[in-house]
Amino acid sequence: MQPEKKLQVPLLREAAEVETFGQPFSVDCVNWPADFPFAPSCAGHIGHTSDALVVNFRVSGPDLRAVNLTDDGRSWEDSACECFVQVPGSREYYNFEVNPAGFLVAAHGPDVHHRTSIGPEAFARIRRICRVEGIGPITKPIEFRGGCWKWSVTLVIPWDIIGLNATPGVLYGNFYKCGDKTAHPHFLSWAPIASPAPNFHLPEFFGELDFI
Repeated sequence: MQPEKKLQVPLLREAAEVETFGQPFSVDCVNWPADFPFAPSCAGHIGHTSDALVVNFRVSGPDLRAVNLTDDGRSWEDSACECFVQVPGSREYYNFEVNPAGFLVAAHGPDVHHRTSIGPEAFARIRRICRVEGIGPITKPIEFRGGCWKWSVTLVIPWDIIGLNATPGVLYGNFYKCGDKTAHPHFLSWAPIASPAPNFHLPEFFGELDFI
């Protein structure tokens, strides 16, 4: 199957340039409108340095939930942004799921039922740059229902964490916005997903990321 969505991913001199020189994308596919029509604004930029993938998300909308304050928790139940990537030819793909406090779920495997965590050492090497408008760093569980919240997060993921030793020519992947236990549950994607119920773990619907 040919990917329905494609992005060119530019080289950055440093990760901090991603919001200025990265390739923009929008996470706005409402794949299950009958059951989950809610769609907060979510967009971002992607780029790469010589040694890392750099993905930035910016979110605006009601509700702010950050209850899971450890890595390897259940960040997808919070206000969450996610990046999934797959090396061409590999059966496995990697999922990186982050909440507004910067805590991650990150694992690899062939499907949703067979996932292996990247482990504490790899978690420690992924930079997370988080900002929530109107409040400082999140150090205790929070859950706000309603209002208007703006927040952003940038992930800097070293290539070797996804099994590479240099910048690839191509990756397959998708970007997601979700919040399973927020006041307005939602499941948005960059590349569309054709499944009967919410499921982000479907690499057959990944788009193409071309590194330049």
